[in-house]
Amino acid sequence: MNYQLDDIDKKILDFLVENTRMPFTEIAKQMDVSAGTIHVRVKKMEDAGIILGSSLNIDYGKLDYNFTAFIGILLTKSNHTQEVLKQLALIPNVVEASVTSGKYNIFCKMKAKNTEDAKKIIYQIDDIQDVMRTESMISMEEYISDKNRLINAVSI
Repeated sequence: MNYQLDDIDKKILDFLVENTRMPFTEIAKQMDVSAGTIHVRVKKMEDAGIILGSSLNIDYGKLDYNFTAFIGILLTKSNHTQEVLKQLALIPNVVEASVTSGKYNIFCKMKAKNTEDAKKIIYQIDDIQDVMRTESMISMEEYISDKNRLINAVSI
């Protein structure tokens, strides 16, 4: 059974999406409810799997990781996907990886300092057993990067 968000839940999520570190007491004050109400509601949404912890957004550009590329990975056999995913998880520059249908078995996003750094990372991926080939696409500009933006469109 799906958890049904109501107006209060949605408002709490709006505050937390805006600032995951906002204290429950501050949210309660702005919503004119008790901090206990916020705590209980957040706990229910965590228990239902709607809230999956909290995350921190890092501006990798400020750390000189200005190169972003997407890598399509074609495997020798589909049944090797999980093992290749485990190997990709060992490469810290691979910041996202998805199992996909279509042309590639896996599609991932990587961050690098520059083209030389990116080349080394791509070679690491190419060297993973069962990777037949990769295709790289350089990101020219990241226009939308907001994993939480859908919450504003979710109907209650």
